[in-house]
Amino acid sequence: MGREVAESCVDGVVMEMVAAYCGGFYAAKPELAARRIEAIGFQVGHQLTDRYTMEHPRFSDHLEAIKFICKDFWSELFKKQIDNLKTNHRGTFVLQDNRFRWLTHVSVDPSVESMDATENDSTTLGDSAAQTTSMLLYFPCGIIRGALTNLGIPCSVTADMSNLPACSFVVRIKT
Repeated sequence: MGREVAESCVDGVVMEMVAAYCGGFYAAKPELAARRIEAIGFQVGHQLTDRYTMEHPRFSDHLEAIKFICKDFWSELFKKQIDNLKTNHRGTFVLQDNRFRWLTHVSVDPSVESMDATENDSTTLGDSAAQTTSMLLYFPCGIIRGALTNLGIPCSVTADMSNLPACSFVVRIKT
C-alpha cells in the first residue's frame, strides 16, 4: 500500500503556498510569484511522473502521453479523470476539468467586482481574490508541464477559469 495524504491537507498546503508567495514573499511582484509557484508545480509534476510511470513503457506519441495525463496521472492526483480532452491535431490540447478540486472552495463574487470604486474598497478585495485564484492555477499548470517534460514533451501550459469551478488547461507542444 502506498503512502497517501488527506486531500484537505494537500488543499491547505497549496492554498497557503499561494498566499505566502502572493502576499508575503513577492507581494509587490506578482509575476515573480507566478513564476515561482509554476516552478514548484513543475518539480512536483516531474517527480510524480517518475513515480507513476515506473512500470509503464515509454509513450509512442504525444496523444498517448496526454491521455496518460488525463486518465492515470490526474486520477492519482485528484481521484478523478479529466472530464474532456480536445485537440486541434497540431500540437494544442485542451484538458477540461468541470469541477477542479482546488477551485471548488473559491468564489469570486461578481457583485464585488462590479462595485464602483468610490463607494468602498471592496473592488480591490474582489480584484485580489481573482488574482489569488488565478495564481492558484500556476501550480497545476506547472504540474502538467513538469509531467509532460519528464515524458519528453516540451510544452507550455496555461489555464482558463472563466466558469468556476470548471477549469481548462491549454497545453501547447513546442516543436
